[in-house]
Amino acid sequence: MSILNIVPGQLTLADLRRVSRETGLQLQLDPSSHAAIDASAATVARVLSEGRTVYGINTGFGLLASTKIAPEELELLQRSIVLSHAAGIGAPMDASTVRLVMALKINSLARGFSGIRRQVIEALVTLFNRQIYPVIPQKGSVGASGDLAPLSHMSAVLIGEGEAFVDGVRVPGAVAMRSAGLEPITLAPKEGLALLNGTQASSAFALEGLFAAEDLYVSATVAGSLSVEAALGSRTPFDARIHEVRGHQGQIDAARLYRDLLAHSQIEQSHEDCGKVQDPYSLRCQPQVMGACLTQIRQAAAVLRVEANSVSDNPLVFAGDNDILSGGNFHAEPVAFAADNLALAIAEIGSLSERRMALLIDSNLSKLPPFLVNNGGVNSGFMIAQVTSAALASENKSLAHPASVDSLPTSANQEDHVSMATFAGRRLRDMAGNTAGILAVELLAACQGIDFRAPNKTSDKLETAKGMLREQVSFYDKDRYFAPDIEKAAALVASGRFNGLVDGEVLPSL
Repeated sequence: MSILNIVPGQLTLADLRRVSRETGLQLQLDPSSHAAIDASAATVARVLSEGRTVYGINTGFGLLASTKIAPEELELLQRSIVLSHAAGIGAPMDASTVRLVMALKINSLARGFSGIRRQVIEALVTLFNRQIYPVIPQKGSVGASGDLAPLSHMSAVLIGEGEAFVDGVRVPGAVAMRSAGLEPITLAPKEGLALLNGTQASSAFALEGLFAAEDLYVSATVAGSLSVEAALGSRTPFDARIHEVRGHQGQIDAARLYRDLLAHSQIEQSHEDCGKVQDPYSLRCQPQVMGACLTQIRQAAAVLRVEANSVSDNPLVFAGDNDILSGGNFHAEPVAFAADNLALAIAEIGSLSERRMALLIDSNLSKLPPFLVNNGGVNSGFMIAQVTSAALASENKSLAHPASVDSLPTSANQEDHVSMATFAGRRLRDMAGNTAGILAVELLAACQGIDFRAPNKTSDKLETAKGMLREQVSFYDKDRYFAPDIEKAAALVASGRFNGLVDGEVLPSL
């Protein structure tokens, strides 16, 4: 059994990749968190006993913040906010996303600034460990005042409402709680708001986009290196001296990855004296373009690591000062910007790949058989596979439009500027799927081209990569039903199997 010990505020990106990808992972809350959690909950009780009026604890919410709630209705207040805010729509989040949402919320609440009892946090841990995942609709959050609708659907299960998946079966929340050996929880003052306020849904979507972008980045570097070999491209553009004088660290690191993958190749030796002066940009400028993508991925990763460990509900409880402060940490603008930057990187990774693949099927540029198949005319080869790549790359251009520049006021203009971070993160999955398809077509084409260069072989690492593909898809000797080949190659890209071929320190969560 694999266990992740959560020391609040200290989750790494590698930890969060495990949460997303490892189905059987178990969480445990480090005992060092207990004192802060308990002190925070005690502060809420003390403030109430002093008769103080505090937003969200004994007042209404949003525009109703000036409405004082009677003491006998405080428990009803917390239950009501969960039920009324569970207004999401659309298909349920995948289990991997829900695991991230739950782990991020546990980590945030356990920091001890949310005024929530330990037993509520431990109930979330129990649901996670029993693989009981709340049904959380994907749509309905604007990424400010927290991811209210998604987190309300998560929280509804704790009070015996809503729905959850138990062993893959969708059941009522009360049944899910019993399946976990738990009784529905009666929420104390502040607890409902603590649960449903925060950026955890936006962050979960964005983190999944980050992990996909990293896998795509490695696959694209491998595919691009294979294309250099298939097209008998020059090694000069990857020379370290070129990149050192420009100075961008992402570009420097990208060039190093290409040099490492391309080292000691028979194909390279076969055309050392070919006299070619320059290659097209899609081959020659890979370190510059992919280096810029790497910089965006790293910047997004840095923001998301901070956000994953942040306290983003409202109001916040500062037990040491006996104070409760209302602010705006729930505004997910940092997440929205990070997701938009990831969208740029994912789109450009795919755009460059499509251009390399188009080069390979053009015999005037690649000096390979037209459309990478023998007996052209009878066989169309990779002709329409490139059209598919072009369609996917074009779709990504539309999806890459920044979501963060949009805002619609909500809550009767009390919440008058929002981040749209949830959509910014959610659309990354579609974009990543598109780019995986583009890279799949390039991998097929590049390996086809390298097979035409036999008996010369590429480098050891690239031969390993080609072997991974050839385990799934054989050489394209004549026209056949093409879609399964692309599907298998795309699954290989998405699996992250190529990650072991590069220096893992280059990417943040590997």
